[in-house]
Amino acid sequence: MHDSSAGSAGGAIVGLFFLFIQLGIAVAMIAALWRIFTKAGQPGWACLIPIYNVYILLKIAGKPGWWLILFLIPIVNIVVAILVALAVAENFGKSGGFVIGMVLLPMIFYPILAFGDAQYSPTATHPLV
Repeated sequence: MHDSSAGSAGGAIVGLFFLFIQLGIAVAMIAALWRIFTKAGQPGWACLIPIYNVYILLKIAGKPGWWLILFLIPIVNIVVAILVALAVAENFGKSGGFVIGMVLLPMIFYPILAFGDAQYSPTATHPLV
């Protein structure tokens, strides 16, 4: 006979392990966004408020606030998120290659942007504003 309680306990341990990993990533991303917001002269606590945090990120990117509506449109929101990441990276002096990292590996590249030596310096104009 097979003891199912041992399997259940093992599954619970694995589940808890992954839960702690996810919580760690979430805390790291909150800390990174908080730091990015403060580097850009915005209140750090704004990263904790849903929807408002996207609005502040748009301000940091130098994009108009009405772009918030574009985040509600499927597929368009992906393109807009990439454009916003590009503008944020440019405003912190990073290149297009860094943006690829921000899009594909945000849990690595946002903390690099936040805790690295990048300084916020908004560019005068953005092509798609």
